[in-house]
Amino acid sequence: MASAAFEEIAETFEFLEDWEERYRHVIELGKAMAPLDDALKVPATKVEGCASQVWLFPRIEGAGPAARFDFEGESDAMIVRGLIAVLHALYAGLSVTEVLAVDAEAELGRLGLNEHLSQQRSNGVRAMVERIRLLAAEAAAA
Repeated sequence: MASAAFEEIAETFEFLEDWEERYRHVIELGKAMAPLDDALKVPATKVEGCASQVWLFPRIEGAGPAARFDFEGESDAMIVRGLIAVLHALYAGLSVTEVLAVDAEAELGRLGLNEHLSQQRSNGVRAMVERIRLLAAEAAAA
């Protein structure tokens, strides 16, 4: 149950010949993201478990299970910034209930990320997904 933006990334990945091109595409996705305001780079928004610095700031519209989920994010590492952009495409605009229903491992697996990221990066992606799920669960309960 991925968003249209994520489906577009998945289609682009199918078109790209090798992982190096896909890697560059992920970095370009990160470069296209708006920077996170420095005022939002605080301990409360920092994602623990990532090798690089990562911040995710939620933007929830509405209340309860039907609230719309969005977030801003940033990292000091280019590839991680791109991975944040991929996660944004996966989750942004879904209801918080839909966010909780997304099988992120399966969706990201469609991109082949599991085979091409280092163990540290994979752990970082899992930490970001866990944070997103936690934020969505908190919003759904509100």
